[in-house]
Amino acid sequence: MQTKLYIGGEFVDALDGATLDVINPFDGSVIASVAEAKAADVDRAVAAATKAFPAWRATPAMQRGRLLGKLADAIEAHAEELAELESIDTGHPIRDTKGLDVPRTAVTFRYFAGMADKHQGSVVPVEAGFLNYVQREPVGVVGQIVPWNFPLMFTSWKMGPALAAGNTVVLKPAEITPLSTLKIAQLMAEVGFPPGVVNIIPGFGHTAGQHLAEHPGVQKIAFTGSTAVGRRIVQASAGNLKRVQLELGGKGANIVFADANLPAAINGSAFAIFHNQGQACIAGSRLLLQEDIAAPFLEGFVKLAKSIKLGNPLDSTTEMGPLTSQKQQQSVLTYCEVAKQQGAEVITGGRKPDAAALSKGFFVEPTIVKAQPKDRVCQEEVFGPFVSVTTFKDEAEAIAIANSTEYGLGGGLWTTNLQRAHRMAGTMRAGMVWINSYKRVNPGSPFGGVGSSGYGREMGFEAMHDYTEAKSVWVNVDAQIPPHYPR
Repeated sequence: MQTKLYIGGEFVDALDGATLDVINPFDGSVIASVAEAKAADVDRAVAAATKAFPAWRATPAMQRGRLLGKLADAIEAHAEELAELESIDTGHPIRDTKGLDVPRTAVTFRYFAGMADKHQGSVVPVEAGFLNYVQREPVGVVGQIVPWNFPLMFTSWKMGPALAAGNTVVLKPAEITPLSTLKIAQLMAEVGFPPGVVNIIPGFGHTAGQHLAEHPGVQKIAFTGSTAVGRRIVQASAGNLKRVQLELGGKGANIVFADANLPAAINGSAFAIFHNQGQACIAGSRLLLQEDIAAPFLEGFVKLAKSIKLGNPLDSTTEMGPLTSQKQQQSVLTYCEVAKQQGAEVITGGRKPDAAALSKGFFVEPTIVKAQPKDRVCQEEVFGPFVSVTTFKDEAEAIAIANSTEYGLGGGLWTTNLQRAHRMAGTMRAGMVWINSYKRVNPGSPFGGVGSSGYGREMGFEAMHDYTEAKSVWVNVDAQIPPHYPR
């Protein structure tokens, strides 16, 4: 287990020797003490990335891609270790870290390995006698700040396109979940990434994160996290007008129509909200049910929620682990009380489990609440295994409710009517819409939102585009044409 900062190709202590404790959310024990980066350490990391940038930028794209491919191979070779680290650190059940998190991380790095030498420029048809071409160039040193809910996957989502495009990186993982990211740094060193191309600096947002966002040596800041912090990131970026990419909060509407395949919708809706204990910005946290099927849907949905097995995340039979921190557990339980105070009906859950074996962990039972669209729990991101249920009469009411929050990240709908599916997808205010499914992601498909859910995109060509600048080059190919228009 690596516990030091990774700067300039070496694992080093923080300059002031500071450390932070990483807590196991299943039993509250200390897993490790990890070096804590502060402003001076951020400066060191940015300096290392700045020094490495010219050579990395000049590295042939095919060679950059080859290194990313080797990293994907190394991740697959260390899959067991990475899955266990992620489960111990975050509370994700091992069945998910093995089956989803680790494979998705490898496949994303592999996708951008292939993208590195395929991100092409263009030739623009301009007036006769001139050649105009546009080439894409890396922006430079990129600062990346990621949250604690999917720390392993975010290493590939953030670093994959940035490195493929020729940028160097300073990445700050969340202070509570740095272990898998530091393991990735170790693997990057082993497969041959040059020193300084990637720097990993665990630390707190208000110190290391703030300084990274403000740093004049950083040309772009990419942030995933809460909308409130995202607004502060924008303000911090103003000093040198650095590029900003934000993937922020969500309040996904998951709409079930009367003609839906109910068993599929029930299972899909449970995955939408209860996977990773509901700690996902794209979670289907607002369940909208057409009145005709609300009763039978809820009967099956509640039965499924009550059957979910809570337990040790390292147990392969566990279906839901603890929330990642005690702070988040308390936040979710507070929202349960808020729901009751505003007159909502708690159908199931809303409390810690009774089992003695779970008493030391940061657990909350799968929670289903009947609430009104304007209630706080239907407007604010709870970020836990908590879903609000509302009914609607027709498409018009469904879309009005779905679009009634400040967020616009993801949303879904369940129907067998093809025309309705496309109609709803076109009118839902969201960066992503899933039809008869939920929470599907792929490295080739853009991921991001609108409104208070941020701007810019992870994944796909859009991500590569966001990590490059367009340079327009004009060539006078006809010596008879003067270099300027005659007056």
